[in-house]
Amino acid sequence: MDEMTAGSVAPKAASPYSRKNPFLAELTRHDRLTGEGSSKDTRHFALNLVGSGLTYTPGDSLGVFGRHSPELVEAVISLLGFNGGAVVNDPKGQPTTLRQALLRDYTVNRANRKMMTALAERVPQGEQRNRLMELVDNSDALSEYIDSRDYVDILREFDEARFESPAGFLAQLSPVVPRLYSIASSPQAHPGEAHLCITVVRYSTHGRAKKGLASGFFADHSDLFVNNIPVYVQESRSFRLPKDGATDIIMVGPGVGLAPFRAFLEQRVLDGATGRNWLFFGEQHQATDFLYGAELLGYQHQGKLHRLDLAFSRDQSFKIYVQHRMHEQGKELWSWLQNGAYFYVCGDARHMAKDVHQALIEIAQKEGGLSADAAADYVNVRLMKTEKRYLRDVY
Repeated sequence: MDEMTAGSVAPKAASPYSRKNPFLAELTRHDRLTGEGSSKDTRHFALNLVGSGLTYTPGDSLGVFGRHSPELVEAVISLLGFNGGAVVNDPKGQPTTLRQALLRDYTVNRANRKMMTALAERVPQGEQRNRLMELVDNSDALSEYIDSRDYVDILREFDEARFESPAGFLAQLSPVVPRLYSIASSPQAHPGEAHLCITVVRYSTHGRAKKGLASGFFADHSDLFVNNIPVYVQESRSFRLPKDGATDIIMVGPGVGLAPFRAFLEQRVLDGATGRNWLFFGEQHQATDFLYGAELLGYQHQGKLHRLDLAFSRDQSFKIYVQHRMHEQGKELWSWLQNGAYFYVCGDARHMAKDVHQALIEIAQKEGGLSADAAADYVNVRLMKTEKRYLRDVY
């Protein structure tokens, strides 16, 4: 774990691995979950944690340090005019090469403000310097500019900039930060492993194809059966199954938000939990985007997944999302909540989680006969804070 909290008891000796000292895990499975013709590329990855001492509980996340593509790094080195084998220090002050530092230690696929100021100081008087100063002096324009560019884009555009040394360039960069992925497995169901469900981020800006740092690393640059993926476990403070296995649970997890609920279902089945399980899952098309569909239908057939409500948004002329299915089942959902069910949401914080939250308040109004204020108080205070039965893992 990252750090043990005061008073907590570790089931085993604490692992020597943490965010500051990640374990190099081995990728043992890499499967595509989305079908041919899907607009998304969502994949299942299994990582071997044997020998790490890392342990986790369903609801925890795996922190992963991504690595850049060699092509991106070589392009940056070429534009700088430096030797990739030049000796530099990494963020911890340890000697490495410029190439390795750019591959592993510093963020190259997204620009920062500090670099723009540094470029302005290293461009001679003229048109490029004027353009840089306009950007640096206008916070909104600068934010918009760096949002869609990496350092290849920027070094090409401001090719008059000259850095005095590789270290001078690295000093302007931000260290790579880990990406947290909700773990999609129960450790009892898959001893010594952690499973991840990841949508590979790919896009094009300024005439160049680009990809997410961590998702691109997993999809394109992680070899099977090689210990080269730096990971650690990020313990969740509250996103946990009920202690009483007789408690019902309602899970809302569209897209890769399904990940922790796959872990929850595996754990509940192993525990012999008698509480009912209800899942709301959504994606674009059932034929190509029903993530872990065979597993979920198997649980339903076995009576382990008591309700499965699906929202495939583009399988009809109008879009249907998980919050619409919640409204359709509002009476039953309210009944489960009144009987003590826990309510979980995982996924997109900006849109989905807000829409689900609002739907829950509206269901409390309609099915509970509450005023608008009382319904909001029921969800925001009673469920979330007092009883802690409404738990979210959103990002």
